[in-house]
Amino acid sequence: MNRGFLALCAAVIVATLAGCASRSLPPPDAVPSTPAPQTRPDTLPPLTGSLAHPKSRWVPASWSELPGFNDDALHEAWIALVANCARPNAAFAPLCGEVRQMALADTEGQRSWMMQRLQPYRVESLAGQSEGKLTSYFEPIYEATRRPTATNTIALYQPPAGLVPRRPWYTRQEIDTLPEAQAALRGREIAWMSDPIDALMLQIQGSGRLRITEPDGSQRLVRLAFAGSNEQPYRSVNQWLLSQGVTRINPWPDATKAWVAANPQRLPQLLWSNPRYVFFREEAMTEVDAAFGPRGAQGVPLTAGRSIAVDRDSIPYGTPVWLASNGPVAQLQKLVVAQDTGSAILGAVRADYFAGTGPDAGRFAARMDQPLRLWALWPKQ
Repeated sequence: MNRGFLALCAAVIVATLAGCASRSLPPPDAVPSTPAPQTRPDTLPPLTGSLAHPKSRWVPASWSELPGFNDDALHEAWIALVANCARPNAAFAPLCGEVRQMALADTEGQRSWMMQRLQPYRVESLAGQSEGKLTSYFEPIYEATRRPTATNTIALYQPPAGLVPRRPWYTRQEIDTLPEAQAALRGREIAWMSDPIDALMLQIQGSGRLRITEPDGSQRLVRLAFAGSNEQPYRSVNQWLLSQGVTRINPWPDATKAWVAANPQRLPQLLWSNPRYVFFREEAMTEVDAAFGPRGAQGVPLTAGRSIAVDRDSIPYGTPVWLASNGPVAQLQKLVVAQDTGSAILGAVRADYFAGTGPDAGRFAARMDQPLRLWALWPKQ
């Protein structure tokens, strides 16, 4: 790599850490002293053999087993590894000083460091299945207004008062139809959108960017971050359309919008087929924030193409993972980091690949559904 590229990497890494700091995260070397209550710990002891998690087992593997390990541009993934060190799990935290030192090393140096300091473990189901499914998600960008207008009538809400984690609240249909649900949300509006399918997409993705027109006509770009849900089950709109005899809808959401345009009277049925409803909080965006994705469940900014959502009962947050997926959408053999989760991301060999921000990332994510293999890269003793 030439000096200009090294300087660019340095700037991006510094910006990543600055982005973490701007969100009031702990310093890079810190392990939070009082982590939020969790159902499963992120901390695991050094591994000496196969490890059984609630939903997976890890089987020791050799580096030669990892498809494409000698070909990946590891410096691209190092941004995600440095971001990971803002909130590392306890096993990875002691390596963070070395991770930052290796950020400007060449790819071969980074590969050598990984082989010296990490041990690959093939991720399998408890029944021994090593192949699963890869999907993808993205950060959408939409237009909105601060106040309702003749065209912008779809509200995006902050969590209502009294919302309790893991306790079911009103369903999507009840939110749309019951006066008591609507009363609980009155005054909690963040912004208003014009298209109900776009609003549903924003909720399914769990976060996104809005270009909001204020009452005085000025515009500002903000990020909406996940702030809670009604704790109802997620149901696929595509699956509902299939159950109605509609040919598979793809790509989402363009074909879905076309179906709604042809069947406007059935729009409520389509929306209510997914009872899950997501609430947001608004976050101001600096130039540094705009260069990265939203914060994942780990609490650090996601890196396009290098962050994945996982089932944390299979892989703890902050774990480097080797991902291999070959299919009609993409040939992926690369280093990623487990930094997020999702209501539909369940099982041992299951991941959701963060594709990035904007329409191109959305089109990629809509098409992604192909086989997957995973190897967790865990610190050696």
